[in-house]
Amino acid sequence: MAGEGDAAEERWVDDHAGPVVRPYAVTRGRARPVTGTFDLISLVTANRAEVGQEAGLGPEHVAIVVLCQRVQSVAEVSSRLDLPVGAVRVLLGDLVERDLVRVQEPRGSGAVSDESVLEAVINGLRAL
Repeated sequence: MAGEGDAAEERWVDDHAGPVVRPYAVTRGRARPVTGTFDLISLVTANRAEVGQEAGLGPEHVAIVVLCQRVQSVAEVSSRLDLPVGAVRVLLGDLVERDLVRVQEPRGSGAVSDESVLEAVINGLRAL
């Protein structure tokens, strides 16, 4: 019976959320996406309404496709699925490679020449 107690103690459990799955388990140990870099404000849209039982897709992949039926930023996907941004980027790389989602990267406008824009951003962050 001592073996059963040891196994129960080894499980990672959050008192409020239940069993915890580590991000590296979700991404199968990968830290970088197979394609893309995915800025926090990049916009993600699903290319299909449904995803079948495709080999290699986990429940998190499917959840992203379902969530992105409406345009979402990478930050929103991370927040709504309660996954770290790094894990979401890896999963998005898988989905882009399979053409299940498309990601629109923000357009770079070069250097910001108006300091008032930077001041507004800093003031907004301070207000948080």
